[in-house]
Order: sequence, then C-alpha cells, then structure tokens
Amino acid sequence: MSLPIEWVQRIFSKLTLAYGRDFLGRWEGIDLVEVHADWSHELSGFEAHPEAIAYALAHLPIKPPTVLEFRAIARLAPPPPVPRLEAPRADPQRVAEALQRLGPILQGTSTRGGKDWAHVIVNRAMSGERVTPNSLRVAREALGLHSKGQS
Repeated sequence: MSLPIEWVQRIFSKLTLAYGRDFLGRWEGIDLVEVHADWSHELSGFEAHPEAIAYALAHLPIKPPTVLEFRAIARLAPPPPVPRLEAPRADPQRVAEALQRLGPILQGTSTRGGKDWAHVIVNRAMSGERVTPNSLRVAREALGLHSKGQS
C-alpha cells in the first residue's frame, strides 16, 4: 500500500525546511503532485512503520536526498523493541528431584583426573586385547607412562 499523500507532504515540508531551494529545485518544472505520487509509491510499506520515517528525517544526509536515498535511510531504522517474557522460575521440588537423580552419577565420577579413557586403553592392551599402536601410545603418554623403546 502506498504511503498516504499527507505523509509525503509532511516529509516534503520537513525536507524543504532543512534544505530550502536545494530540495525543491530538484523538481523544478515538474508537477509536484506527480512527484508526491512517486514518493508515495516508492515509500509504500512504511505506513506500517512510521518510526522508520521519523528515523530517516532525524538522520538526513548533508545533501537533499532523492526518494531512493530517503528510502534507504528509512530502511536503516532499528527495529522496534520486542516485548520479552520473564524467564520462568524453576520449581524447587523439580530441581531437588533432578539433583537427587544426578547424585549417583556425580558420585561415580572419576578421581583419576579425567584420564579414565587412557586407563581403559592400557588395561585392554595389558589383557591381550588388540589395541592400535597409536591409541596405546597416546594413552600411555596421557598417563605419563613410557612405551617400550623410549627412555
């Protein structure tokens, strides 16, 4: 939907006050009704976003803008703030139940400094299970053990 002509006329009033003859001189010899109609068409969609028009009027360039330049400035307007919902509060009973379920898991955590994986690999190799040489080397290095052939 085109921007209402009344809005375009108010924009022109503001731009005329800001730039004077430099602004109106752009359309010398052209019917201003046609110019207003063109601005109305080019600024269609902004009737739902008057804050973008206000932004463009507050951020005018040094030279008088064309309709395309004015539209580009209006498109730079920050979006209106979106209402936010407050974060829901945790139900203390559910939190307590979840922590209770986690208790056994947390108590079963390693006391070996996060190197359980390395112990598993070394133990597998020592029990005769086939382990790739690189996996065994990395596991032994992680545990501070030296492989055969190293000093």
